[in-house]
Amino acid sequence: MKWLLVAVLTAFTISSAVTQSHILLGSPVNSLCTDLIHPAGYSCTEHTIQTKDGYILALQRVASPAQNLTLQYGPPVLLQHGLFMAGDVWFLDSPKESLGFILADHGFDVWVGNVRGTRYSYGHVTFSETDKEFWDWSWQDLAMYDLAEMVQYMYSLANSKIFLVGHSQGTIMSFAALTQPRVAEMVEAAALLCPISYLDHVTAPLVERMVFMHLDQMVVALGLHQINFRSETLVKLVDSLCEGHMDCTDFLSSITGENCCFNASRIEYYLDYEPHPSSVKNLRHLFQMIRKGSFAQYDYGFLKNILTYGTSKPPEFELGLIPASLPMWMGYGGSDLLADVTDVERTLAELPSRPELLYLENYGHIDFVLSTSAKEDVYKHMIQFFRARKKSSIW
Repeated sequence: MKWLLVAVLTAFTISSAVTQSHILLGSPVNSLCTDLIHPAGYSCTEHTIQTKDGYILALQRVASPAQNLTLQYGPPVLLQHGLFMAGDVWFLDSPKESLGFILADHGFDVWVGNVRGTRYSYGHVTFSETDKEFWDWSWQDLAMYDLAEMVQYMYSLANSKIFLVGHSQGTIMSFAALTQPRVAEMVEAAALLCPISYLDHVTAPLVERMVFMHLDQMVVALGLHQINFRSETLVKLVDSLCEGHMDCTDFLSSITGENCCFNASRIEYYLDYEPHPSSVKNLRHLFQMIRKGSFAQYDYGFLKNILTYGTSKPPEFELGLIPASLPMWMGYGGSDLLADVTDVERTLAELPSRPELLYLENYGHIDFVLSTSAKEDVYKHMIQFFRARKKSSIW
């Protein structure tokens, strides 16, 4: 039963899209700058910040060859990745297709965020990654500590407001963080890909099955704290799962929805970098959102909620607290089974502003970061949105 439990959890990642093992033990990545940015001819510098709860995070600053010559930069923009990903996801395709490179080519001062637990931000001032306390966090901590600290760091260096880009879990973090005035006042505008604040209309078959089976509660009962798909156990489980137990070729679509436009022939290459670790608590928090239909802090149960929050139920993140004056742009797809259109519409109804919208009927969840046609389909619209908000003579 235990192997089946972990095997089904393993399906909650792009790694399950292959029928043989391409997940490497350990990490093949030394640094994002040296492995993906410098080889493409772009400059990249590593920055380290510490959150208020003691996590050590990595930020990368990326510049195009033209920026290196002129030493001039446009407005700073922060790229915030999704679940089981890290900052590398913005650079996995060619410079003409990857959002991180494209923004740098358009003169933006590009910064790349990596949340706690990812291989680029694997550190804490007190705890080791083998300590259960290291993994005692969910997306609300990623929003209130990690993202807030990244925004503050960039704002202090640039002495100006920043543009914020998020995908999937990165949008959950963004919505939550932007309800906090101290964060919102440092953001010029936000562009959100596959925006999520509610998850109760998720229709991805495998995700629905995992939620129905209460697998999040079962892994807690087993004493697991980290979900690391590069562990030896999980590598073997993926192999065994794909050798007669289940049809792995359909896993990705059963998790995210059909993706129209990403290059499936590059999956082996993508798996040199993805997936990154996350915490069991984070997965459980996401499952709470699906079950309860709420956008709230982590639910510890009646007694611990009283001790933690002073109320029997966890406080909601109120989208109405995001300033109406904050410009927002959202891109979402009709084939996305995670950021469901119904849930996106609920988010829009609760926001005090009227975001600019881009709806692509054939786009799935992964297409917004890895589509080979996203430059024309998505990114040019995002860049136009940013340019309209902050003019620069160097663009």
